[in-house]
Amino acid sequence: MIKPIQVDILTRTIKEMCIKVNHYLSEDMAAAMKRAAETEKSTLGKQILNQLEENLVIAGEEMIPICQDTGMAVIFLEIGQDVHFEGGNVEDAVNEGVRQGYAEGFLRKSVVGDPILRENTKDNTPAVIHYSIVPGDSVKITVAPKGFGSENMSRVYMLKPADGIEGVKRSIIQSVKDAGPNACPPIVVGVGIGGTFEKCALLSKKALSREVGSHSSIPYVRELEEDLLAEINILGIGPGGLGGTTTALAVNIETYATHIAGLPVAVNICCHVNRHIVRTLS
Repeated sequence: MIKPIQVDILTRTIKEMCIKVNHYLSEDMAAAMKRAAETEKSTLGKQILNQLEENLVIAGEEMIPICQDTGMAVIFLEIGQDVHFEGGNVEDAVNEGVRQGYAEGFLRKSVVGDPILRENTKDNTPAVIHYSIVPGDSVKITVAPKGFGSENMSRVYMLKPADGIEGVKRSIIQSVKDAGPNACPPIVVGVGIGGTFEKCALLSKKALSREVGSHSSIPYVRELEEDLLAEINILGIGPGGLGGTTTALAVNIETYATHIAGLPVAVNICCHVNRHIVRTLS
């Protein structure tokens, strides 16, 4: 049975999500930050983490964005195959939601319409929208604004199969080393392994929106996530890049099938706010 959904509901929902995600830390990230402040061994690192937590409280109480870079809006739409959108164009509806959210939320408009000419669009559109068709009659929306201090530190590696898991680990750790303080640590590291050049990058972006503290259901991937987190946290970069035992809060890895001749790896780093919010229309 076909389920009709009006696109104006999509617009309204995305507007509200853009405002909320830029003012309040998600529950999983709040819990991770609290744990980090409790376990950080460096006195300076602990002080920085406490300051970050204080800033997050102020942001929520006074409706101030949790980061001045309110990001480029990245939207994941998982659309049930039994859904029929009515009342307009879906992509226009999504962008209208972003436009309204960034205007009504007094959020910084950071998008330029052309990468070379650099003229600001003045409403933070267009968003980057990823669509997938799934079973069912609901629409799952994930809004994940991405600031570019951390986005600029991301990397794609086209490894050889012979590089194996050790080559994958070296590439991920090198990415974190290269990022240093520029990604506003403590960070969350999203990793995509497999697919093609573009598929692994998309996997790494999606990995960032996975709940911090959760792990892959694939045993070797879960072990890799845990090992990498431990290795990254002994690098000593620390909170704010000023030294300490908490460089990363999590390493989230997503994998996909790939070609016999390739081993693509993407590393998408996010700062300590790692904004993501999920809603379902049904």
